Amino acid sequence: MAVIATTIPTRTTPRRRPTTSSRRPAVAAGRARVATRATYWRRRLAVAALAIGLVFVMAQAGAALGGTSSPLVASERRPAVVSVVVRPGDSLWSIARRLAPGSDPRPVVDALVAARHGTTLVPGETVEWAG
Repeated sequence: MAVIATTIPTRTTPRRRPTTSSRRPAVAAGRARVATRATYWRRRLAVAALAIGLVFVMAQAGAALGGTSSPLVASERRPAVVSVVVRPGDSLWSIARRLAPGSDPRPVVDALVAARHGTTLVPGETVEWAG
């Protein structure tokens, strides 16, 4: 039986090991630039300005899409609740005229019919309308 010996090539130059020296490696075009404290502050300022600008743009987009800029504005827009006490001889039409004076009573009558599910009016009953 014949033995074939093969050799594995090794590195011709030794591998560089990491060092703990404070020397920085040279950059291809010259020495590496060291960032100063002022550079970091300018970067932080630029990021903060971009973040504030982004928040401003998002707020404008939200307002343009119908959002509110303040929660107080949303609470002020709540419709007032009007209460009417049913009198003898009242109908949904007469109640609708009292709930929304000066406007077409048909939508109010339709909403009252849908909300009451066909129940009859009883004198002394209180009907509330948020409209």
